[in-house]
Amino acid sequence: MRYHITSNRESGFERYDVCLEPLDAKDPAYILEFKVFDPDEEKTLQDTVKKALQQIEEKNYDADLLAKGISKDIIHHYGFAFEGKHVLIG
Repeated sequence: MRYHITSNRESGFERYDVCLEPLDAKDPAYILEFKVFDPDEEKTLQDTVKKALQQIEEKNYDADLLAKGISKDIIHHYGFAFEGKHVLIG
């Protein structure tokens, strides 16, 4: 096992959707944020992905990983946008 997977945990200023925390601080970490496309707020699924990635940054979801000694340059962010059966990952 290389990762500890958590969901809906508080980090920074809010709760992320999923975090894959490496058991070895030299391995990369992953933060995943999921969003459903809202046509009242976004024009495209790409806009929804951008919103998810922006939320990761603005809410400082990296805080716990950084506090555990994981380097910022190996923390990867992924935004998932959903619209029915269509999914875009960025």
